[in-house]
Amino acid sequence: MLKEQMDSIYSTMPPEKIPWHIEEPPQLLKTLVGNGRVRPCRVVEFGCGAGCHALYLAGLGFEVTGIDFSAAAIAMAKKTAAERDLACEFLVADVLGDLHPIAGTYDFAYDWQLLHHIFPVDRKVYLGNVYRLLNRGASYLSVCFSEESGDFGGKGKYRTTPIGTLLYFSAEEEMRALFSTFFFIEELKTIEIEGKFGPHKMIWAFLKKE
Repeated sequence: MLKEQMDSIYSTMPPEKIPWHIEEPPQLLKTLVGNGRVRPCRVVEFGCGAGCHALYLAGLGFEVTGIDFSAAAIAMAKKTAAERDLACEFLVADVLGDLHPIAGTYDFAYDWQLLHHIFPVDRKVYLGNVYRLLNRGASYLSVCFSEESGDFGGKGKYRTTPIGTLLYFSAEEEMRALFSTFFFIEELKTIEIEGKFGPHKMIWAFLKKE
C-alpha cells in the first residue's frame, strides 16, 4: 500500500506540495560534511525520494547510490541528475527486500525521515540490509519522528498525515535497543528539525559498524 501511495504522490503532486520534498539539504547533513565527520566516500541513501540529498552529496564529490521503491520518485531523481550533469546512481528497490543485486559496499549510509514509514515488525529486516551493505568502520545516519513530536494529532505511536500516509513515532529507548543490535551508537538524541511547513521533533542517530 505504501509503495502505491508514494508512486501516486510523486506522480500527481507538485514537488512544492510534497511535505518532505525540500531542495535545500538539511543543515545537519551539511554540518556533518562541513566539519569533516563525513568525508567524500561511497555512500548509499535509503528512501532517497526525488534525490535532493543524494545530488547534493554527488556535487561535493561523493560516489552516491540512491534507493527508493517508488519508480516515479526515481524517475524524478534521474531527470534532475541529468539536468545538473551530476553522476549519481538511482535504483528502484525495496529496502525491506533483497538488496543483494546492489553491487559493492559503502562507507556511509543514511536515511532521512524514512524509518517512521517502517513499522517495528520490519525494522530489524531493514537494519540487517543496511548493515550488510556497509564496510567495517562505516557510519550510518538515521533521522525519524520522535513520539515527543506534536505533529499529526500529537498523540499515539501511529499517526496518519494529511496526505494519508501512516507513520510510526518512536521513543529514544526503543531506538537505542534497536540500533544497538547492529551498530555502535556514537550519538542518539531528540532534536528539532525545520520542515517545509514548520519544525518537527526527531530522533537523530549517528552510528558505526564495528
